[in-house]
Amino acid sequence: MTSPAAILPIARAAPGKRPVKVSKAVPPSLAWERAMWADGHQVVVGMDEVGRGAWAGPLMVGAAVLPRDRRVYKVRDSKMLTEPERERLFDRVAGWCEAWAVGGATQIECDTLGMAEAQRLAARRALADLGVTPDRVLVDGSWDFVGLGTTQRIIKGDAICLSISAASILAKVTRDRIMRAEAPHFPGYDFDCNKGYPCPRHKMALQAFGPTSIHRRSWVFMDHLPWTNLRYYRPEQATLFEGEADL
Repeated sequence: MTSPAAILPIARAAPGKRPVKVSKAVPPSLAWERAMWADGHQVVVGMDEVGRGAWAGPLMVGAAVLPRDRRVYKVRDSKMLTEPERERLFDRVAGWCEAWAVGGATQIECDTLGMAEAQRLAARRALADLGVTPDRVLVDGSWDFVGLGTTQRIIKGDAICLSISAASILAKVTRDRIMRAEAPHFPGYDFDCNKGYPCPRHKMALQAFGPTSIHRRSWVFMDHLPWTNLRYYRPEQATLFEGEADL
């Protein structure tokens, strides 16, 4: 049996194009989607995750199906945009998509399942809520976290593939709103600013007050806190700072 990776190798450039420099000045392309539409694949879904490197809060995966004949301008990888820019784009991107969804895995699921399986779970939930069956799925990076045998992996896909960029905005804004809503319940942790990601003030709050109910207790930072009688999980999973760049 031929593996999915052999059928859909990792891409580093749009079909028929040379790799481009990743920059906010260079908009993401519809080249992958157009190539798949031309091959007869009607439903092409872009997917991206956010929150993998956070210390607290959920991991989210966005999914977006774009129309062929309309475009929303200023869409970029969510990491290239400021928080106000992402918020302004959210409703426009959501209204533009033919279908979209965001799936999540809670901090408890991240601890008990490990980050890899939690990301797969969030992706399955996003696809289940999408309302359409994908013919092809486009994901950022070299890891197929969807696993349906229809995945095209694209290096820096969140910056250069339009449907993945759209999915990244939908996932990031959804997660940011969740963390801002949690902030009043946990004063001192600055969740409205850091969104649960590592930073000096977040580390100081943990050392002073200990972890909250939305912290991931399997992370290595728990070993260095001056608190006892805490519940720990130790599944095999990613290192502490993997994915921190998606802040």
